[in-house]
Amino acid sequence: MPDHDQKPVLDRRRFLELAAAGGALALAAPAVATGAKEDTSAPAAFELEEMSIASMRDGLASGRFTATSLTESYLRRIEEIDRSGPRVNSIIEINPDALEIAAISDRERREGKIRGALHGIPVVIKDNIDTGDRMKTSAGSPALHSVAARDAFIVKRLREAGAVLLAKTNLSEWANFRSTRSTSGWSTRGGQTRNPYALDRNPCGSSSGSGAAVAASLAAAAIGTETDGSVVCPSSANGLVGIKPTLGLVSRSGIVPIAHSQDTAGPMARTVADAVAILSAISGIDSLDAATLQARGRMEPDYSKFLDPSGLEGVRIGVVRKSFGFNPQVDAVMNEALEALKSGGAILVDPAELATAGEFGESEYEVLLYEFKADLAVYLATRVEGSPRTLAELIRFNEENRALVMPYFGQEIFELAEKKGPLTDKAYRDALRKNLRLSRDEGIDATLRKHRLDALVAPTGGPAWPTDLINGDHYGGGFSSAAAVAGYPHITVPAGHVFGLPVGISFFGTAWSEPALIRIAYAFEQSTRARRAPRFLPVADLTVTQAVARGVVTPATARVTTQPCGL
Repeated sequence: MPDHDQKPVLDRRRFLELAAAGGALALAAPAVATGAKEDTSAPAAFELEEMSIASMRDGLASGRFTATSLTESYLRRIEEIDRSGPRVNSIIEINPDALEIAAISDRERREGKIRGALHGIPVVIKDNIDTGDRMKTSAGSPALHSVAARDAFIVKRLREAGAVLLAKTNLSEWANFRSTRSTSGWSTRGGQTRNPYALDRNPCGSSSGSGAAVAASLAAAAIGTETDGSVVCPSSANGLVGIKPTLGLVSRSGIVPIAHSQDTAGPMARTVADAVAILSAISGIDSLDAATLQARGRMEPDYSKFLDPSGLEGVRIGVVRKSFGFNPQVDAVMNEALEALKSGGAILVDPAELATAGEFGESEYEVLLYEFKADLAVYLATRVEGSPRTLAELIRFNEENRALVMPYFGQEIFELAEKKGPLTDKAYRDALRKNLRLSRDEGIDATLRKHRLDALVAPTGGPAWPTDLINGDHYGGGFSSAAAVAGYPHITVPAGHVFGLPVGISFFGTAWSEPALIRIAYAFEQSTRARRAPRFLPVADLTVTQAVARGVVTPATARVTTQPCGL
């Protein structure tokens, strides 16, 4: 969530530069196109609403639940919340094998075989992650009309841990790397995903469906992907914990790519503990992804051991103040969060700025364009005959099907990427070196060394903006790009609300610092308990007096401004 460059060609990098992009953003088709009148009444009480993975695990062990009953409950919830009622529209495809997987899980439990910490737990995954089953992997585009040949490495890991693959989630088409004027959460195949906190608001980022689905309690947790912001932005906008891991901790093989120097998958969940359970399951060394070889000796088999409620004591955290200031109400929430960090025993260095912030926006975009063209061709070669094999063929497919796939926005980014040469070009190599130098050596690492810090903190982003199919996204500000470009870990945790819309706080650090960040994130979460379940309001509640009465904003915050975000 970036410093916003004014150059027209970089407009879309309101997700690339420091926004919520890289594996995040797309454009819009109508939220749900039906002739029936929309029912936006509040959904009925749901037993599994906000339930943690640990509670589900305990229920499975005691016999209160079975994997089949959990799966059936979530399938009913999807029908009630996603396909009708509020019509969040976060699920792009139900797994036709979900109940069979659950039944096998139950049988194995009866036989005393427990696969892992996720045995019998229903999860959803983004529709740019290959599954070697009957579900399609389409990146939201009809160009990829077939099923994948095999599971992505992380899907294989989820199955080994015992997870029930419930469904695939909608996303911004091609992970929001198609147009400079897209609207997050839209794909040709899935339509427009909506924010469950206020249905007129945007779910943010290309992992929009994953964020909205978990926020609405349609699954225990989800997998998203990020190139620059697409795990953390939808997590923040939907009141979730999102973990973007160090590049190489989680394999990318079998995932539709944008750029290998920044792409990663990561967990999205309602609590830090749930996100950590997913992270532990999907981490692993994969021979098909060379970046994971760097994790050897640095990877933890179980990250849950770092869930320490006293994890803030004595920790030195730097406050990146230059990422503040884009919204006074967000600043008020963040300042309260900083007080909570101090109350928990953290030592704040304020400010602790990144000297190079905003200096690598153009070079980041250059790298992404080059790598997208090259990496996509490698991925497309794994698909069945009849699908596009190159970016040029994909551009041609879109042109031939313009009315279907480009009703609201075009493919300017595709066309820019197609003009790029091979990865041996000097322009690419120079841009990549600049990225790594400015984001790592002279950026995050330099700031950590200078102030002797364990981590850095910044606002993840602002409250969700109104979905706008005509003009595209209205991103306000926040943080993602430095950690994304560096390939360093980044965790967002719910920090509070602005007019009932969630905002998150970001903790980030150097490579392989997940243990320290998890300690900080968990201790902060336990001391603040900021997450609240969504109410599926038709529109955002902008009444200040009601917001104050509900504790959504404080009187001090309300005095700052009464203007809603995005207007």
